[in-house]
Amino acid sequence: MATESTDLQLRGLAKVLIQAELLTESQARACIKEARQNKVQLISYLVTNKLVDSKAIAAKASIEFGLPLLDLDAIDCRSLPVGVVNEKLIRKHHALPLFQRGKTLFIAMADPTNHQGIEDIKFQTLMRPEIILVEENKLTNAIETALEVADTSMMDMLDADLENLDIAADDGTVVVDGNPDVDEAPIVKFVNKILLDAVKKGASDIHLEPYEKNFRIRFRQDGMLYAVASPPVNIATRIISRVKVMSRMDIAERRVPQDGRIKMMLSKNRAIDFRVNTCPTLFGEKVVLRILDPTAAQMGIEKLGFEPKQQELFLHAIHKPYGLVLVTGPTGSGKTVSLYTGLNILNSIDRNISTAEDPVEITVEGINQVNVNVKTGLTFANALRAFLRQDPDIIMVGEIRDLETADIAVKAAQTGHLVLSTLHTNDAPQTLNRLMQMGVAPFNIVSAVNLIMAQRLARRLCEHCKAPVKFPEHILLDAGFTENELPGLQIFSPVGCEHCTNGYKGRVGIYQVMTLSEKMCELILEGGNSLQLTQLAKSEGINDLRASGLNKVRMGITSLEEIDRVTKE
Repeated sequence: MATESTDLQLRGLAKVLIQAELLTESQARACIKEARQNKVQLISYLVTNKLVDSKAIAAKASIEFGLPLLDLDAIDCRSLPVGVVNEKLIRKHHALPLFQRGKTLFIAMADPTNHQGIEDIKFQTLMRPEIILVEENKLTNAIETALEVADTSMMDMLDADLENLDIAADDGTVVVDGNPDVDEAPIVKFVNKILLDAVKKGASDIHLEPYEKNFRIRFRQDGMLYAVASPPVNIATRIISRVKVMSRMDIAERRVPQDGRIKMMLSKNRAIDFRVNTCPTLFGEKVVLRILDPTAAQMGIEKLGFEPKQQELFLHAIHKPYGLVLVTGPTGSGKTVSLYTGLNILNSIDRNISTAEDPVEITVEGINQVNVNVKTGLTFANALRAFLRQDPDIIMVGEIRDLETADIAVKAAQTGHLVLSTLHTNDAPQTLNRLMQMGVAPFNIVSAVNLIMAQRLARRLCEHCKAPVKFPEHILLDAGFTENELPGLQIFSPVGCEHCTNGYKGRVGIYQVMTLSEKMCELILEGGNSLQLTQLAKSEGINDLRASGLNKVRMGITSLEEIDRVTKE
């Protein structure tokens, strides 16, 4: 048993150093014993006590394990992504995150045999760690520098962006501080920085999530969630309370969900709204802030991702003097942005435009916008009735949820008004079937509907790093490509660089745009089901979402994996 214990002690880095004659066997055993007693890693003990030169250890380990060697003096340790890995893991395993490329996280380590550390980081980050060897003494200094920057980041946010932010609650009043727990300068500046960073990175949502042993902050960028910070769990309550104060919520009430709103003035001409919701969880309140950027609807129809024929059909439909235009898709598929892009095109001095939404997400000058409030009796149907008494030209209904709203919208479309609205269905033909299931008469659907548009959002490939990739022919054929196009087909895949997130930057719309042909109207009047409507649409040359997505792959705009993700049945 003693012999087995001795063999175990001389494995890993100790064995390499003995073979390199940097340590004797007896020295190695003694050092291992001392390191364990002092609760430090062997390599830290050797370098601290100047028993072995750290440069010599790194050089020998690089050759022995075939790993790249990096001089940490050549990089700026103040800008490393230390927030990706828990601080305890960084200190425990002496591992420093250097940079991220896609799902690969490059880690600086002095001891490549620390397999437990590699596995712990892999488990916590859900990424694949790649080890880069560095000198132990330089790694110690780099870790302290990087963590010092991270720890004091709340204290160092004294730049003009944070100091001059004008933050107001949803009622327009500037937030007045008064609670010492939530108004400490570090907490205030940290929350301001989180909000500002989310806006700068183009995030759509911020998630503040308290757990038993850690506190996680995540941003949703391009439809995917990414961890951005892990503040100490003991300040989670203060950070969440600060957000509740900013959004005019009751900070004493933690047992029921609450809703609020924050307005952040970035400049005299630009304001960002945050829609805030809290939800009690096992270890505290989870807070989600939806970022409502009015500039999202002002980017122009050319940037949405329409194919030329689809754009022509959409513009033709919204410029008709009356009729119903329906946009369909799941939550987060960009329906609101598409509708507001159309409304911005129509927004002129000679048109009266009114919208009813739950809630209003994008505020636009010149459009009369109403927040639906079921508690007070202001439903979509009641708002629609009110609009029809206000001499409207164009009406936008946030969502058709019931027969009453659908009937009023259809009648408005039939009596000289252009009506735009959304439904939650998978594609355009199913929308027709959904209206019939609601109880809308087929002849009303035929006479009212101008256009139905189904849509999804897919992540755009980064133009700086996307790379061509080869797939086996059977996979491409199964995906929907034709045999004739395979020889000249070039498909790109994500790589990841400093300009993007995991190889993607921004999103593009994928659309199915369908008008009602004469045959389609006949099938609706006969009570055709969604399968028959889908087959007819396909025979008439209307691209479904999958076909439109494959066109984006052909153009190199997105990847096949991304289209599989967003158009999976």
